[in-house]
Amino acid sequence: MRTLPGDLAEAVARRLVAAGAAEDPERAYLYAQEARRLAARVGIVRETTGIAAYRAGHWAEALAELRAARRLTGRTSYLPLMADAERAMGRPDRALAIINDPGAGQLDRATEIELRIVESGVRRDEGLPDAAVVALQVPELTDGRIRPWSARLFYAYADALLDAGRDQEARAWFGQAAAADTEDETDAAERCEEIDELMIDDLADVEDDGDDGDDADDADDAIQENSADSVIADEADGGGAAGDDGLRG
Repeated sequence: MRTLPGDLAEAVARRLVAAGAAEDPERAYLYAQEARRLAARVGIVRETTGIAAYRAGHWAEALAELRAARRLTGRTSYLPLMADAERAMGRPDRALAIINDPGAGQLDRATEIELRIVESGVRRDEGLPDAAVVALQVPELTDGRIRPWSARLFYAYADALLDAGRDQEARAWFGQAAAADTEDETDAAERCEEIDELMIDDLADVEDDGDDGDDADDADDAIQENSADSVIADEADGGGAAGDDGLRG
């Protein structure tokens, strides 16, 4: 911003602040676009526009802006957003290419974890749920420490487990995510309730099946007892040995 004249810098700054404060993603994107119109050669402006486009679901625009921001600033912190935008556009190969970008080695740990979360999502899109689970098996998953990004890691791991058919483990990790999510960034608590309801329904179905079997057994026993009573009655009446007529009765 220091490269801009005073009045222009102030006008751009106001729009960037408005983009960051707007609750509606589309409105935030509009503010960012206004800033871009005034100062398209400033890295922070392209970065803000790219992030705003990503949050509003404008994937192609987000990629273009974040690539420009990377050229202008040299930062690699945009890689998770860029990879996720490629994933959202149905291009897993390009997403994985960004995930394996040489610049990923320069990321701080929090951004590395975000990149792992995106990778896990790509593997799920490819129909590889087990690979999605493995992508998130990092030391921070089980070291007992809670970090600002732990809730997102736990939540993504739970989602991967659920997709892999490991429902009970997924339930446990959604619980971990809910406990770590002090800022209500995820719906982990609601996901726990959904899984609990499904498990209760499944248990009820199993119990119903068991009751049906018992009822059938009871009916068979009653039929056998009635048949035996008929045979005994026939013999008592002098009907001879229990023949076909007695069994049919």
